[in-house]
Amino acid sequence: MTQAPGTLYIVSAPSGAGKTTLVKALIDEIDTLRVSVSHTTRPMRPGEIDGVNYHFTSREQFIKQVGEGDFLEHAEVFGNLYGTSQTTVEQTLAAGHDLILEIDWQGAQQVRRALPQARSVFILPPSREALLQRLSNRGQDSEEVIAARMAQATAEMSHYVEYDYIVINDDFQQALDELKAILLGNRLTLARQQALHHRLLSALLSE
Repeated sequence: MTQAPGTLYIVSAPSGAGKTTLVKALIDEIDTLRVSVSHTTRPMRPGEIDGVNYHFTSREQFIKQVGEGDFLEHAEVFGNLYGTSQTTVEQTLAAGHDLILEIDWQGAQQVRRALPQARSVFILPPSREALLQRLSNRGQDSEEVIAARMAQATAEMSHYVEYDYIVINDDFQQALDELKAILLGNRLTLARQQALHHRLLSALLSE
């Protein structure tokens, strides 16, 4: 059986929609799925590990890498820079693994221009009230910060129309099942099945 290249998936969501938890559960359930580890200039938080959660780097080094064309996409969010290594993406897909990029709409637009074959998913909360509650329950931010994040979330959610798929994270298991359905469905496309099973298809049609 010939190895087919993997599919690149862009997954975006406003803060508080549950994207990170859903993606982690998806990775745990699908062996061939990988998640891209982004580069960032933001400070490391307690419990985070360099190279696992992010590749933490200085602003100067990040800007140098941008100039050298190292990033498939990059963006500034809340004053911090984030970017995706182009080499890592290409190597992972060539090895036959599906790859998830957890990036915002700005990065998604850049990736679509570079790799139009990528598939994209936007995760939405079930309501504004639920989103506000999730942001407030973190207990780490002031009311002013929460209000700013809600305004930012509204701006981010307006870009959902740019994506191929929408998943509403009301019931976690249902949202996870829907994400799995997207991935499994894309593995059954004509082009991918032809690459994987070209010998079988030829044998079936031989006389």
